[in-house]
Amino acid sequence: MSSLLSESDLIHEADVVWLEDTERLDYVRQALDKTRRRNNRPPYLRDGRMIGYALLDSTAKSDPDSGLYKRRVFFLLPHDRDSDPNGVYREGAPGEAVDPRTIEARRPGTKTLRSQKGAAALRA
Repeated sequence: MSSLLSESDLIHEADVVWLEDTERLDYVRQALDKTRRRNNRPPYLRDGRMIGYALLDSTAKSDPDSGLYKRRVFFLLPHDRDSDPNGVYREGAPGEAVDPRTIEARRPGTKTLRSQKGAAALRA
């Protein structure tokens, strides 16, 4: 799922749980994952690490076919800027990347100068 989530995708979010301090991160990747529960730490099955996740409110309904809930998960991969500052995302960012400072429950994150160019761009 790209960073172009709409508020309608997130209407049942109650809160966002951060597993790391996001102040030092220029961006996080966000995706909608399907999980069995609405209010616990979801499983993480990607490379890299989970940075945070959304908790859903009690009105969230699971998919009638799969029984799974759609929840936002925030993560970084090993080749992202925080782990590899001179790598492929030295400038620019992946399509699903947003500035973690812009993330709130029920509101999609947004791209900013910091998420796209890095903290150094803000000092220039």
